[in-house]
Amino acid sequence: MKTTRLALTTVLMWLAMFGDAFAVSTTRVYSSGIFVLGFIALCALVVVVQLIPAIMMLWGMIKGTAENSKNAVKVSAKK
Repeated sequence: MKTTRLALTTVLMWLAMFGDAFAVSTTRVYSSGIFVLGFIALCALVVVVQLIPAIMMLWGMIKGTAENSKNAVKVSAKK
């Protein structure tokens, strides 16, 4: 029963990929000005700049955890 349900679900999901999307077709062209694009670029820059310290902190936590696990192995080996 489970294999039949899995096979049926798989086939239905596979067939659903080929259906038409019910989105509205539009011929409107993107017409925002340079200020909108500049604002979006500024927002993207802020996000990227904030990711740098987050990645550095994550790297430090991973490095500290690895060093602690090495020290724990050395201590247990001495006993």
